[in-house]
Amino acid sequence: MTTTTGTLTTAGSVGSAHVRVEGRAKVTGAARYAADLPFAELAHGWMVLSTVARGRVRSVESAPVLAMPGVLTVLHHGNAPRVDGDYVGTLGRPDPIVACFQDDHVPCAGWPVALVVAQTPEQAREAAEALAVQYDEESHDVAFYAGRPGTYTPESSPMLQAETLKGDLEAELAASAVVVDAEYTTPQEHHHTLEPHAATARWEGGRLEVVDSNQGSMWVADELAKLFSLDPAAVRVRSEHVGGGFGSKGVRPHQVCAVMAATVLHRPVRVVLTRRQMFTAVGYRSPTAQRVRLGADADGRLRALDHQAQNLTSRVYEFVEQSASIGRVMYDADAHHTVHRVVPLDVATPTWMRAPGEAPGSFALESALDELAEKCGVDPIVLRSRNEPVSGPVSGLPFSSRNVLACFREGARRFGWADRDPRPGLRREGRWLLGTGTAAATYPSGAAPSTAAVTAEADGTFTVRIAAADIGTGARTALTLIAADALEVRPDRVRVRIADSDFGPAMIAGGSMGTRSWGWAVMTAVDELQDQLALGGDIPPEGITVRSDTSAAVAALAAKERHSFGAQFAEVAVDTSSGEVRVRRMLGIFAAGRIVNPLTARSQFVGGMTWGISMALHEEAVRDQASGSHVSADLAGYHFAANADVPLVEADWVDDPDADDPVGIKGIGEIGIVGAAAAIANAVWHATGVRHRHLPIRPDRVLLSGSRDTASG
Repeated sequence: MTTTTGTLTTAGSVGSAHVRVEGRAKVTGAARYAADLPFAELAHGWMVLSTVARGRVRSVESAPVLAMPGVLTVLHHGNAPRVDGDYVGTLGRPDPIVACFQDDHVPCAGWPVALVVAQTPEQAREAAEALAVQYDEESHDVAFYAGRPGTYTPESSPMLQAETLKGDLEAELAASAVVVDAEYTTPQEHHHTLEPHAATARWEGGRLEVVDSNQGSMWVADELAKLFSLDPAAVRVRSEHVGGGFGSKGVRPHQVCAVMAATVLHRPVRVVLTRRQMFTAVGYRSPTAQRVRLGADADGRLRALDHQAQNLTSRVYEFVEQSASIGRVMYDADAHHTVHRVVPLDVATPTWMRAPGEAPGSFALESALDELAEKCGVDPIVLRSRNEPVSGPVSGLPFSSRNVLACFREGARRFGWADRDPRPGLRREGRWLLGTGTAAATYPSGAAPSTAAVTAEADGTFTVRIAAADIGTGARTALTLIAADALEVRPDRVRVRIADSDFGPAMIAGGSMGTRSWGWAVMTAVDELQDQLALGGDIPPEGITVRSDTSAAVAALAAKERHSFGAQFAEVAVDTSSGEVRVRRMLGIFAAGRIVNPLTARSQFVGGMTWGISMALHEEAVRDQASGSHVSADLAGYHFAANADVPLVEADWVDDPDADDPVGIKGIGEIGIVGAAAAIANAVWHATGVRHRHLPIRPDRVLLSGSRDTASG
């Protein structure tokens, strides 16, 4: 049945385009974010970050600052409340950066050394900029390059399989008719959300309340309870509207600073990070150095696949960018080796950033596959089809579904791939050389235990309560549609309340697992509620509420390789006089489970692909070796794709429901960026005949490679 009301059309709700349920509130300014909510007697904190890359704080000269107008306190290692940073949280032990002001140690530039709190944000900023901090500076090392001394292979853990090996790699490489052996690098990248990180903390009736911008209110509440040695029931975190996350909005120093100050001052305190502070205080994507070796028969069938990935980490906390993991899923070979290596440096700790591992890893692997196709004289799509595995190349497990070839077939048809002349450097429009490229995409599809409560109200409506997080993805709307479908009512009869830790445990918004995990919990609660309603009788004024917990159901899932897949296509133009690369069009076709809301899903895919343009051509954080700090730590010096850089970007999908999920969902948040940079780099090769193995593909690199190519030719 299809019904229409105004601009809203529902056809069973799930699968039909639906505007965001909070859309009007957002475009009219009624939706208030973490830094917008008013509080009586609100004070404002301003973080002071280290200006040296390594050393110790000798003194914090707070007396002159405390005499400035409006200043309430200055917190530092000499007077800050004590916290317990030696705990195990949801994702393991925390990065020591969240245990603010516990000692005088400075392990990197941008390390929190003080917090100035004042009556107004302007007073706090002025005082923070006036605060003199003296250091005993030590020598530092921030230089990252392939194979540098100190690089090691980390120990494997439940969240990291550091190395895999199958078969005799060197023997298969030696027996191969065609070999690709190449090194690829990606630079440090940053996930600067539209909404900066912000948190307000206050004590109310002996209970800590934090209004925050995060990717999981229950997650943050649990971490804060552990840090401050509080009863978990004594901490409440709310995060109703979030202006982007991309992996950066977990537990960070600003929340801890706000709680410390609120505890000391006995009044609400808000801490908002600046753009410059976000370059060090909230994580980033580590640069990578990757070596890919492929050995194949003359027809392109892989005999050997070797992917070695290296990233940097801080000296105080190990983080591994799992770039080599993508090959464990995508391609089989008689001999298969992947390994992750890290090198600790005097830098802030990297963290998860949209499609962690798969984004940089796909650039290396999918570029190498294109090089292999060229050497074998095989079409890149045909080469991939010849190396399509029937089960997990490393695990041996069956795939829940694997429709990557369907994505390539549909994408090739719509992109006009059959008309492509594979020879490079032939198409030209004036000073522009034209080329096309393609790459595969994949990202894991998981589910995590979650709880939800669904209430049948006396007025005939329904209320869903779940500690989900809508970080701009449209999750709130997706859950509304899922609940409406399960309840067999119109979406306007369902109210979804999210992002309150009081609602109980739920998966964070991350790993493309949020909507699947939350939708499962909502479906489970609705099923039980329907059973109760079927018994008949009036609904009491307080309603009838059912609570679900999917822990047992998720644990009972059979072991399988569960992933979304996709195919990326790009056409580029390269200016032979300036070296500028422009993407003219992009197409992504995805197999990502059942699509709950096509309107917001398409936005997620297109957003990821747009970020792929940024990754391929623009984004590059540069670190000054002498100071250990960033060069131009702002959005003027750190360039990303703006409107003029983004062409026609189209995204669509093939039918791919997951039979093991109650709704058929997989996950779509990360996969849009995977393979996008490789497709663009492969298109640049097709346009110019020159391979670019180092991102971003800047004009100077294009010109330099062109001059070298001309000279060698």
